[in-house]
Order: sequence, then structure tokens, then C-alpha cells
Amino acid sequence: MEMDPELLLKMEIAFFRNLLKLLRATKAFLDALSEAGATCVSRATAIKFLLARKFDVARAHALWRQHEATRRREGLNKFEPFEEPLKSELETGKFTILPSRDATGAAIAVFTANKHFPSLTTHQTTLQGVVYQLDVALQSVETQRAGLVFIYDMTDSKYTNFDYELSQKILTMLKGGYPAKLKKVLIVTAPLWFKAPFRILRLFVREKLRERVHTVSAPQLGVHVPRASLPRQLGGQLDTDHAAWLEHCRTCYTNNLQNAKLEGVIDEYVISNHIPPVKQNGIIEREGACDMTSDRATRHEPSTDMHISGDPPYTRDPSPLRHTHGYNGDMKGRHINSGDEDDLDISTRGTWSSGEASPGLSDEECGGGGAGLAPAALLARVRQLQRRGLLLEYEELRARPPAGTFHHAKLPSNLAKNRYTDVLCYDHSRVLLSQTDPDDPTTDYINANYVDGYKQKNAFICTQGPLPKTFGDFWRMVWEQGTVVIVMTTRAVERGRVKCGQYWPLTVGSTAVYGGFAVTTEAVDTEDDYTISHLVLTDVRTEQSRRIWHGQYTRWPDYGVPGGGRATPVLRFRQRVRRAQHDARQQLGDSWAGHSMGPPIVVHCSAGIGRTGTFLTLDTCAARLAAEGVVDVRGTVERIRAQRAHSIQMPDQYVFCHLAILEYAVMNGYLDSADLTGFDADNDDESE
Repeated sequence: MEMDPELLLKMEIAFFRNLLKLLRATKAFLDALSEAGATCVSRATAIKFLLARKFDVARAHALWRQHEATRRREGLNKFEPFEEPLKSELETGKFTILPSRDATGAAIAVFTANKHFPSLTTHQTTLQGVVYQLDVALQSVETQRAGLVFIYDMTDSKYTNFDYELSQKILTMLKGGYPAKLKKVLIVTAPLWFKAPFRILRLFVREKLRERVHTVSAPQLGVHVPRASLPRQLGGQLDTDHAAWLEHCRTCYTNNLQNAKLEGVIDEYVISNHIPPVKQNGIIEREGACDMTSDRATRHEPSTDMHISGDPPYTRDPSPLRHTHGYNGDMKGRHINSGDEDDLDISTRGTWSSGEASPGLSDEECGGGGAGLAPAALLARVRQLQRRGLLLEYEELRARPPAGTFHHAKLPSNLAKNRYTDVLCYDHSRVLLSQTDPDDPTTDYINANYVDGYKQKNAFICTQGPLPKTFGDFWRMVWEQGTVVIVMTTRAVERGRVKCGQYWPLTVGSTAVYGGFAVTTEAVDTEDDYTISHLVLTDVRTEQSRRIWHGQYTRWPDYGVPGGGRATPVLRFRQRVRRAQHDARQQLGDSWAGHSMGPPIVVHCSAGIGRTGTFLTLDTCAARLAAEGVVDVRGTVERIRAQRAHSIQMPDQYVFCHLAILEYAVMNGYLDSADLTGFDADNDDESE
């Protein structure tokens, strides 16, 4: 697909402007350290600290000072990794870096609690083992840009494995004394006794970071990190080799020492190949650095860590990546924006070719970031295009090929789990269930995809109307994902056809069992346009229960829009959904440590793409309009379709989204009125 020359020129200008900003910030950082008496600091180190603080020179300088103080205080400035006691500490495997990344490109570190025995090691030795490996992982520019996910695995751990003071030191170091962006801390399978120390530990981190600390079960871990990137002991599909990783660390450590002697710069480093490098929109991470095979390494020239490629800054290399040490990492679809709009953005946002996974976004980037229109401008645009123009715009979107693959949905053992043979779920955003049969990996399949909302990654789970054979899978998904709100935009039977199975009991006070879960209907509230059912979901094995709010919109025809095209009832229903999610989140209290907006909301119709996609578009656009005063209907639809294929199934649904948002703007005072006289004048009844 050819790029618009004007857009290409703008992107190239933005790229070189960002590069100039990078060089200026690096010089300013080194000048500041020089004035403070620190002269043996490399350019590579400067970039590392600047990336960790979004190229704010003052904050990067403060981080460097704190980092140096932490190293001196904890005895982390000199390592003997091939001698005792550090050698044995490293070989325990209690801490390791995985040969994979999360969906945003962040490196993944795992601390396995049941391998740590405080009585057998000192804080200094354990911290040295952690920092020694983190230093190697952070030699990757990709890790510097995308940050670090820290998994604290408490599976099968006992109180004797827990060291509160050590945990506090690690958290304190990572939050403000180490040059890596800490994206998330995932505490897996935390036992009950951990609740009290966890509350205290959370007090030591600032509010912004506190929202990144999550306590999750092993199945819920897949919400934060793709299952393919997790080791098998955490329910993933990755085979790891800690010994190979340590050998790689040894190679890099030895090469760094040699470079230090040759260059006279003790903190110089080279780029790691353990976590596979990626060719990123005009920035290439150098390969072969640790094995010293490049000409630069042979001549021992100072490293600049990155160079401008001959490729345009808007392209991305889809070819298979080179791996070393027997590791296989998945690096598709990495988004590497370092921060807010006004921060340095080395990636210079670009287009994504068909068949490639949609980019991994941070919460702040979800549902926004692109150009938006004020309500008055949206009204003018709708008036200009009229219905025919919007229908043509939709046809352009629908003509695009799918943005991913459907391999899992097409497996013979999974085909019967799909309600419709032509409505499948993407591989890259599918929801993975816990594997109930160790000999059948397809037991993790359900026709469902994560979809981002406004400022919330994986805010929704879009799924098909459950089939009788998948009722148990549906409720297992609701349980494992922590869901407390379900939105249903279809009736069970429409026009004489079954559109969705009756997957919950209709009678108040009755209970039905689906697979390993019991569902009880406590109460039912019936309104003109929707019905609210208050359910209790119980895991029959553990007898643990959770309340579920189930909202069914009953006046939305299949393949169409609400009667008369009026959006007010749907918008009011959306308001009820949001209030229910907020109330349920408050009731969860400390038991939910994820995003402040709460667990994913499950949304479904019959196929899970038409009315479902329309509801998601309205919710995301309305939330952005309320927060920013702008809206981007087309961009929102594009993003949803990139995560749930074929969302917004019909042309009239696309038109309805525009009209509904204008109606929302009038209802909430963003517009005095939305006169669309003549909007349907040229309509030849082209809608389906």
C-alpha cells in the first residue's frame, strides 16, 4: 500500500526532529554529569537513563544519582558472578529473565518465591543476582524503550519463603533507583497470609505505580502477558532454559569487562541478543554485539547503540527474527512509543500491514491519541458526507483484509465451539482459558477477544452468544477474568431463530450448573428496553462466589440498529452498565488490584461483532468525548476491528454510531442541537 507523499514527508520530518531531540537531551545529560564530577559515563548509559525518564534531563539526572547511591548502599557496584556465593545464587533460578516479551514489547522478569530461603542467603547476594541479570536484560534498546514486567510468582510458597525487607528493597530499587521503566508488577497466586504485607508494600509506591501492581491468579495472568510468552509453570507455552540464559549473561559480562579495559569507560555496554531485537520504524537494534562479530565490536569503537536505517521510518520488518541460545521469542506488533504525545517518540507512529497483530498499547494510549473532532466538527462532517458518504466510508473499512490470523479458531477440535463458521476470533487478541485437560491444549479455546476501551487496555471481552456446549467455557472465562458485568445485546430467539443459548437461569431463586460453575439468579429488574439480572457465580470446587450484574438490551434487532434509529435508550443502557461496573469495582475493594476501572466487561450479541462492536464504539467514543471534548468514530471502529474481526457488521450500524454520538453530545450539553435535515435525502436504501 502506497503512502500519501505528504504524510510520508511529515513522518520523516517528525522522525528527524525526534532524533535531534534525542541527541540534544543526551548531550545535556552528559554535560550535567560532567559538571557534577562524573566524567566516565558513556553515551549508551545516558540514553538508558533518559529513556527511563522520557528524556526529561533533570529527572534522568536525579535517577542516575539515586541509582548510584543504591548500588553503593546495597553493595551492587562489584560482582563476582563466577564465584561463591553469587554463583550458587544465580544457579537457583529463583530470578530469571524470560526469552520473550509481553504484548507491548516489555521484557519479562520472574522471581519464583518458593525457591528463595532467607535463612540461606543475604539480601546483598540476592540483590546482586537480580541486578546482574537486569543489567544484561537492559542492554537491549527494546527493553529500554518498552520497559519491564516483573512477575512475583508465589505459587506453592510458604511464609518461610517470604522476606518482607528484601521485597521492599527490590520494589524501592525498581521504582526509583534503577534505569528501567517498570510497566507492571504481577503477584501470582498470593496466599491469604500475604494480604497484610501486600497492603503495607503498596504504601511505598506512588499512586501512578500503585495502579500497575496487580495480584492475579495463574489463569488471570494471561490478561497481562500473552500465554505464548509465559513459562509452562505459569500456565504458558514457553520452554525456558535458565542455564542458557546464565551462559549468555556470562558472555555479555565478559565482553563488557573487555570493552571497559579497552575503552576506559567502566559502564559501557553492548546490545543483548537474549531477548530478540526488533527492527523498529527506522531504528535498528544492533545484532551480534555480544558475540563481538560486528566490525564496530572488532575495532572496539565506542557504541552509539542505534543508527538510522535505510528504510523509511513508517515501515516495519515482518520477517522472522533471529534468535540465539535456543530461545524463541515472539516479537510481533510491538509499539514503542515512550510516553505522552509531547515526549520523544522514536517510533513515529505508522501503518500496520495486514496479517500483523495490532500494536500493543498502554492504557493511556487506548481509545485516544489519534486525531479527534469536536462535536461541532463531527456534526459538520456528518452533514457533509450524509448517509451515502458514511456508507461508502464503511465499505472502505469493510473491504480491508483481516488484521490477523485465525489458526486456533480453525483447529478441528475448536470448530464446533464457534457459533458461526465465518465469525472467528483473532489469534493475537483471543482470550485464553485455563487448560482443563493437560493432554488437550485446545481446552483453552473460546470464541472471544480482548478489546481496548478508553484509557484501558483489555477493557472488554467480545464474544459470541454462548452455545449449550460452551456454557461451561463461558462461565469459566467470566470467573478466570474476574468479570463482574456482562452486557447482552440480543434476545435468545429472534425472528424464530435461536441467537443465543439460555446460559443463566431465568427464574428468581433458581440455580443451574454449567461445567464446574453454579449460577443462581437472585433478582430481576425489567425495564422497557432492557432487563437486569442479578446473578451469583460459584466455583463448585472451591465454593467461592462472586456477584455478576447481567444487563440484556432487548430492543435491538439483529443486523440493524435500535428502532427508529433513536440512540437515547441505548445511551441510557450504557450509563447503567457503567454505573454497575463502578459499583461492582467499589465492592471488590482490595481483592481487585488491576486497572482502576475494574475487570474486563464481557459483551456479546449473537456473533459478537455487530451489535457488540456498536456498543463498544459508543462507550469508547462517549468516554473520550467526556474526558477530552473530542471524538473519533472512524478511528475507534478501526481499532476495534483490529482486535475483534468484522466488528460493526452492517453499514447502518456504522451510521448509527455517528448519529448516536451526536445525540450523546446534545444530551450532555456539548451541542445545542444536531439538525440533520436532508441527511437521508440521497439514500437509495443501500443498507442491508
